[in-house]
Formats: sequence, C-alpha cells, structure tokens
Amino acid sequence: MLGLKLLTDPRWANIAESNLEEILTDHAWCEQKAATNAISLITQNSEHPDLVHELTAIAIEEMQHFQLVIDIIKRRGYALGRERKDDYVNQLMKFMKKDGSRNTAFIDRLLFAAMIEARSCERFRVLSQNINDKELARFYYDLMVSEANHYTTFLNFARRYTIDVDVERRWKEWLEFEGKLIQSYGKTEHIHG
Repeated sequence: MLGLKLLTDPRWANIAESNLEEILTDHAWCEQKAATNAISLITQNSEHPDLVHELTAIAIEEMQHFQLVIDIIKRRGYALGRERKDDYVNQLMKFMKKDGSRNTAFIDRLLFAAMIEARSCERFRVLSQNINDKELARFYYDLMVSEANHYTTFLNFARRYTIDVDVERRWKEWLEFEGKLIQSYGKTEHIHG
C-alpha cells in the first residue's frame, strides 16, 4: 500500500526496544515536528479551505500523539530528552524542489510530508509486530493506522492541487530516492534512524 522500496528489517525493533527511553523521546519530537509541518503548510497555503480544515485536524492529532508519548515517558519514570536532529528528514528535505513555480514547491512539500508519514507508518508497524512490550505494541499499532491516514491525506492533496507537476511521476521519484536513502538507516533507536 505504501509503495516503499525497502522495508525495515524487523530486527530494528530489537534495537529500539533495547533503549525505550531514547526511542520514546525521539518519537515524541517526531510528533511535534509533524504538527509543526502541518501548521506550516496551512500558513503557506491558506487559500485552500479543505486543506486548512484537514491539516488543522492532523496538527491537533499529532500534538495529541506528542502528549500520549510524553504520558508514556512519565509513567515509565523516563525523562523527555532534548529534541533530536532527524538526519533522515533533513536528507529528504534536500530532495525537495525549491526552484520552479509556487505550485511545484507546494506539491513537493506535500509529497515530502507523505513520504515521512509513509515511513513512520511502516516503522510503527515493525514496532507493533516485533516488540515484546505489549502496551507499546498496541500503542504503535494504533499510531500505524493514524499515520497511514495522514500519508493518504498529503498524497491526495498533492493530486488535487497540482497545476504543473506530474504527481505520479514525482511520487515515484520520491519513492526511489527514499528507497536508496533508507539503506543508511535502521541501525539506531530512532524512529527514522
């Protein structure tokens, strides 16, 4: 369904589970950044009422996920660490088209968001199916479903609002790029690491 070119090795879940405090802190900040991205898209494209409505809901949901992760961190006696840099996301950002029309930049920003949501969804699936911690396995299953909805929302908006971009061709380029990029990741206790 997601079209990802390379799936995460299930053994990554063992790495994640070996340091739950780190994976949860990283996850919390991923949720906060996802909310910020949705708000940024709203701010830059407020002429689209349906986008404003849908992305407001996503921003709120991402902040609710942030709160849920913080609650788990607190319940387990962990501390929310400082924000982590997300090298994976930074590398994806470099792939975004920054030249061309305003519409080209808008569509690529939507595809960038869809790509992150797709990989997050896939990572949450791996966690839900492969960690021994039953509470977190259920938690990540629920989040997997949510991320899949976000992924389709961003992709559908790209298809709806394109003027001068062949969205299907560009999405294939994103998938190819990400498939090569992700080969360098999956070795640390970070959601995209």
